Amino acid sequence: MTGWDPASTELLSLMPRTARGPRRDGVFALWLIVRAALDLLLEPPLSERVHRKRITALEARLSSLSLPAPLRRALTAALLHLRDARPETAAPVLAHLVAPARETVGAEVSEALALAARAARPGGR
Repeated sequence: MTGWDPASTELLSLMPRTARGPRRDGVFALWLIVRAALDLLLEPPLSERVHRKRITALEARLSSLSLPAPLRRALTAALLHLRDARPETAAPVLAHLVAPARETVGAEVSEALALAARAARPGGR
């Protein structure tokens, strides 16, 4: 994978259009998770050590954000699954974030997540 995928780019474009506060923090948090999940698909893959450090840093960054409760719970679950560092976990993790994203930050964001989940499926690229 080279460059940024369309889902990451879409989430980035939504950030400035989202009002400051929990909604914008939610879009930012989802962008970080999408990047971490799609990085599992890199060829060659990241080393286990680098992946662990990135997930730990991601947890620390997410803990400082003001997020709606349903999204915070979904992101916590996503991080637990992303710890596995297996490429096949990327698509289900992203798919499970679509509904909480729609509920808390809006339809455009959930559509970008659905796009990322489709791209992460085997043969989805």
